Amino acid sequence: MKKIMMNTPLVEMDGDEMTRILWAMIKDELLNPFIDLKTEYYDLGLEYRNETNDNVTVLAAEAIKKYGVGVKCATITPNAARVKEYNLKEMWKSPNGTIRALLDGTVFRAPIIIDSIKPYVRTWEKPITIARHAYGDVYRDVEMKIEGKGKAELVFTNENGEEQRELIHDFKGDGVLLGMHNLNKSIESFARSCFNFAVDTKQDLWFATKDTISKKYDHTFKDIFQEIYDNEYKTKFEELNIEYFYTLIDDAIARVIKSNGGYIWACKNYDGDVMSDMVATAFGSLAMMTSVLVSPDGYFEYEAAHGTVQRHYYNHLEGKETSTNSIATIFAWSGALRKRGELDNNNDLVEFADNLEKASLQTINEGFMTKDLALLSNIENITVTNSADFIKEIRIRLEAIYKL
Repeated sequence: MKKIMMNTPLVEMDGDEMTRILWAMIKDELLNPFIDLKTEYYDLGLEYRNETNDNVTVLAAEAIKKYGVGVKCATITPNAARVKEYNLKEMWKSPNGTIRALLDGTVFRAPIIIDSIKPYVRTWEKPITIARHAYGDVYRDVEMKIEGKGKAELVFTNENGEEQRELIHDFKGDGVLLGMHNLNKSIESFARSCFNFAVDTKQDLWFATKDTISKKYDHTFKDIFQEIYDNEYKTKFEELNIEYFYTLIDDAIARVIKSNGGYIWACKNYDGDVMSDMVATAFGSLAMMTSVLVSPDGYFEYEAAHGTVQRHYYNHLEGKETSTNSIATIFAWSGALRKRGELDNNNDLVEFADNLEKASLQTINEGFMTKDLALLSNIENITVTNSADFIKEIRIRLEAIYKL
């Protein structure tokens, strides 16, 4: 076939471990044979991040601002063990957190629904999209270990030198401290991104915090959401017959479990991190979860919601066969290509993204799948494929769509 042309590059961010292996396979088998793929490449693998003192992550985020759309492979966020394993200069921050902060975006995560896999929660019939605030909270915290007795205070000094003080705790022995923050501007961007996404997709929007306990921090989130809704979105929601609904986070969880899905659930940063994994697993698999970072300035970054699949990577290095699910990574590419096509009025590229997803789901529904999906599927005749063969099966169906 004549390759589909691209007018503007994507920002391509390579990653780590098994997902890096899958990344190359996807490009070789599913993208390059069909598209004249144009990307501006950034290596966010841990070794190169360490070599560049993590500056490559900042450069990648700036490139997304330039081109509008990026696609990212899963990356390692190092802990103490990783510092030793990779001989790192320091324990570098999460590249996802860095990019989210620089783009001031909101992460929207939604499960990929497949006919042959039923959710663990029997009432769930429609996808539940998690909207995760992408700034602050524990991801930009300051921590301290306390030894012995002493007084801990929260102190703010304004630009005139005036102080506000609140006693945190009068320690009588060892303990730990945590300080975290957020910005009204970021919360406002989060709220508008959620309301806009709800309007665009014509879905109800839920938002939940714990304002009864956190009467200033969480309550600020609640107040900002309500003010923006009342002043800017209430009429739009009423015209579309969709609802904005606020409740406490524990009540929201109870409601979610009893619901049939089909709405956006907005969460603070940590809540969204946890609940997106819960929703993904309950729908079937974390490897079947899409993720897109949406900036209020119109930038989009697509990625898989899962990690680097460390255990499979170590098996791969030992020459052992792996059966790693690449669907979420494929959908990261299809999402980015579709958005690139939409922004460039490139209908062929949009159609290719749709066909890539169609071929991927068709492969699974016809019984060819990785081991994790085989354990969940209700299909009787299943062929469990290895990592490479699964991608090749998708290529067979993609070629059939294009009559090759």
